[in-house]
Amino acid sequence: MSIAEARNRAVALLARREHSRHELRRKLLQAGYEETVVEAALEELAGEGLQSDRRFAEIFIHSRVGRGQGPVRILRELSEHGVDASLAGELMEALEVDWSVLAEEVRRRRFGAELPTEWKERARQARFLEYRGFRHHHFAALLDNGAWHP
Repeated sequence: MSIAEARNRAVALLARREHSRHELRRKLLQAGYEETVVEAALEELAGEGLQSDRRFAEIFIHSRVGRGQGPVRILRELSEHGVDASLAGELMEALEVDWSVLAEEVRRRRFGAELPTEWKERARQARFLEYRGFRHHHFAALLDNGAWHP
């Protein structure tokens, strides 16, 4: 299989949605293209600006923030998609997101406006927010004026 065929397949994948270089590489290798062919095709795409890990990460981050996910989960998922940690960190720092406010919005959507008074319920809500990717300091003050620690 030729570089042109691998490139065309990658372009077809990119036409559906942005992909990281790592994702495209994996998908092309699974489709049976040789590693040297895949690398050459990916270099062409990057050189032409058709594939960009920066663009993929920016879109991914904004999508995940819109879903109400926190920074820990977003960074982990970017890593799973093969995005360089320094690039991911740079893009996350550039965001103007108040993670505490987002954590409150997510908690309110899931559990309602009333804050928990029972320890068991506080712990349940804290676990939910941690699962969503928020750090403890993003929601500790919310759940008990910063005095409660699960």
